[in-house]
Amino acid sequence: MPRKLDIPAIRAEFPILSREVNGHPLVYLDNAASAQKPEAVIGAMADQMRTAYANVHRGLHTLANETTEAFEAARESVRAFLKAPSTDNIVFTKGSTEGINLVASALAARIQPGDEIVLSIMEHHSNIVPWHFLRERQGAVLRWVGLSEDGALDMDALAAAIGPKTKMVAITHMSNVLGTVVDVAAITRLAHDAGAEILIDGSQAAVHLPVDVQAIGCDWYVITGHKIYGPTGIGALYGTAEAFARARPYQGGGEMIEVVETDRVTYNTAPHKFEAGTPPILEAIGFGAALRWLAAFDKAQIAAHEHALYERAAAALRSVNGIRIHGEAPGKGAVLAFSLEGAHPHDLAQILDRYGVAIRAGHHCAQPLMQLLGVSATARASFALYNTEAEVDALAEALAKARKMLV
Repeated sequence: MPRKLDIPAIRAEFPILSREVNGHPLVYLDNAASAQKPEAVIGAMADQMRTAYANVHRGLHTLANETTEAFEAARESVRAFLKAPSTDNIVFTKGSTEGINLVASALAARIQPGDEIVLSIMEHHSNIVPWHFLRERQGAVLRWVGLSEDGALDMDALAAAIGPKTKMVAITHMSNVLGTVVDVAAITRLAHDAGAEILIDGSQAAVHLPVDVQAIGCDWYVITGHKIYGPTGIGALYGTAEAFARARPYQGGGEMIEVVETDRVTYNTAPHKFEAGTPPILEAIGFGAALRWLAAFDKAQIAAHEHALYERAAAALRSVNGIRIHGEAPGKGAVLAFSLEGAHPHDLAQILDRYGVAIRAGHHCAQPLMQLLGVSATARASFALYNTEAEVDALAEALAKARKMLV
C-alpha cells in the first residue's frame, strides 16, 4: 500500500522546513532548481559514514563489502525507479549534465560533418551545450524545434525535423521553465523510424511523473539526484544494452578497465565501463534512499497535489495586473514561470525573500527559450509534495507587496 499523502507528517521529515527566513516561516518554492532532503536521506548518508564506510568494489574486508552492498543496492533502487530491465543499464554520474556529456562524447566518434541533432527550443543548457561541442568540433548541425502559443512542443515541426541525417534526438521530458510535459514515447518512435538515437532529459519529469524507460523505448534517459530529494553530485544514466555497446568510454581510470598493459587496454562491461575512479559512494547511497522514500508514495496522488498548488498559484497570479504566466500547455507540471511588467525578476525574488518566500529568478539555464519568449529572465515558483496551500497564499501575498514597491 502506498503511503498516505499526509502533508504535515511529510513536512516533519524535512528538518529545514521548520526554519525561519528574515523573521518569516520559510516558504521554499525553488524545487525545480533543487529539492530539500528528508531525514531518510540525511540518515542514510550519516549512518554509512558512522558504521560501514570504505571504498567499493576493490576491497575484500568487511567494511568494503558492506559499503559495496549499499552502493549496489542504490543502483537497484535506480533500476526499479526507472523500470529498467537490469542494473547493468544504470550508470552512476555526477548528475544529468554529466550523463548527457557522456552520451555526446560517445556519439562524437560516429558524427560526420552534416549529421544532425534535433533539439527543442526549451532545452536546459545541459542538453544544449554538449551538442554544441559536436557542432563546433565535428561539424554536426543542430536543428531546433519550436513551440505552440501555450508552450506545448510542436510535434508536427518535430516530425519534419527528423530525417535521414538525424543521428540524435535530445529532448526534455518536462521543461524546467514552462512545465511542459512531452510525449517522449511518440518522439522515440519517430527517432527510431529514422534510424536515430534518442536521449531524454528526465531531470524534472522523474520527480513528478512515473517513468518507465522500457515502455518509452528510449536509448538514453538521464536523471539527477538533488531534484529528487537526494544529495548533490549524483545522478544516473539509463542506457539500453545496445546503446552502451556502441558507446566508447567517457573517462579512463580505475574500475572501468579489464586489463591494462604497457601497449594495450581492454575495458570492463557496462555499467562499470563508464564509472572511472572512486564513485560518489555516499551520494549514491543517499540517492538510493531518496528514490526509495519517494517510491513509497503514489505518484498520481503527488501529481494531483502539486497540480492543485499550481492551479491555486496561477489563479492568484492571473488576478494581478501586469503579470504574465509563461507556458500553460495542457497536462503541464507544477512549474510556474512568470513576469511582472515593469519589474525585473531579480528584484521580485529579493523582495519575496524578505517575506521568507524562496523562488528562482533568471534565465533558468534556458536562454534560447528566453529569446523565444521575448524576455531576458523570468521569475519561477516550483512546487514539491511538501508544499502547502498556505505557502501558495504566502507567495501571492508577498507578490502583492512586491508589486506595490516595484510598479
